[in-house]
Amino acid sequence: MTNTENLFKAVTLGNTTLNNRVGVAPMTRTSATEEGLVTNQMISYYTSFAQGGFGLIITEGTYIDDRYSQTYFKQPGIVYDKQAQEWKKVVDSVHQAGAKIFMQIQHSGPLSQGNRFVEGTIAPSVVQPKGEQLEFYGGKGPFSLPKEATKEEITDVINGFVNAAKHAQSVGFDGVEIHGANGYLLDAFLTDYTNERTGKYGGTTENRVRLLVEVSKAVREAVGTDFTVGIRISQGKVNDYTHKWEGKEQDAAIIFGQLGQAGLDYIHVTEHKAWHPAFDTSDLSLAAFAKKYSKIPVIANGHLEDPSKASEMIAQGEADVITLGKGALANHDWVNKVQDKETLQEFDQEKILRPDAKIKEFEL
Repeated sequence: MTNTENLFKAVTLGNTTLNNRVGVAPMTRTSATEEGLVTNQMISYYTSFAQGGFGLIITEGTYIDDRYSQTYFKQPGIVYDKQAQEWKKVVDSVHQAGAKIFMQIQHSGPLSQGNRFVEGTIAPSVVQPKGEQLEFYGGKGPFSLPKEATKEEITDVINGFVNAAKHAQSVGFDGVEIHGANGYLLDAFLTDYTNERTGKYGGTTENRVRLLVEVSKAVREAVGTDFTVGIRISQGKVNDYTHKWEGKEQDAAIIFGQLGQAGLDYIHVTEHKAWHPAFDTSDLSLAAFAKKYSKIPVIANGHLEDPSKASEMIAQGEADVITLGKGALANHDWVNKVQDKETLQEFDQEKILRPDAKIKEFEL
């Protein structure tokens, strides 16, 4: 058995000290009410990970405004006081079970599959999204063609992230994670082929990362220095898994360098396999590039359910914390099992994500 002791040492992200270095990754479960309110089932679901030993839980992506941000029907929101107060029940329960909890705040941009507030979607440019909607999240057929976000709408987006972060802070969350990954709005600005803008938000990598930096700085200013703020970054998208940054390490240097100066406490990097080389020009993983250029703590995600792989990323200094998605769904008590040297369950996609991604009774 590989020595995995380093996974169980305390670590600090911003002003938040975690009992260990293993977190639950944000995962859409479409189990809120139609009005975006947390349910008792969701309280039990999140609490079970805390009881299972995870030091950190990051919530599913939560929509930030009553305009274009909602991504799926039955996705939770953090727009109104009522939504925030229901989330407080999750926070209190998770804290009671001994874990810390961050809220992931999300704007869907071009990849919305269900929005109860408005028709249509916004994006940096009028570009048809690749692929088709995700059926286990309630979508079907091609994504709709988005309209180009105006300057006023971009300002609304920044304000939406700020208001969401303040709401999360007000009900006791330990931090927020800005969703800048997977093809959603901020990542659509970052991505060359979805961003055809000219001006300050388009063209060069420096310009395409600008909105991510502006959102990060605005959230930091709004919540003060004691509240933990991070961002999630990826190359691949939910509708384009294999995408790579065209500028490779040069892009990584700009993107992570800029984000490292934006007032963030960590960067959460997700790749298909976290330890694999990010580009064909180097042996370094994307997490290692994030560490090298941002100079701030890094969370790594991507098929790290094997404890020895997870431990290795910490040992090699590529990540400070690792998060599990499918590994956590298969083992809500992954941390306790690894510490006790018990056998881990394999992830069963048919059982957990079919016919939809809703939380199943047997998980609780």
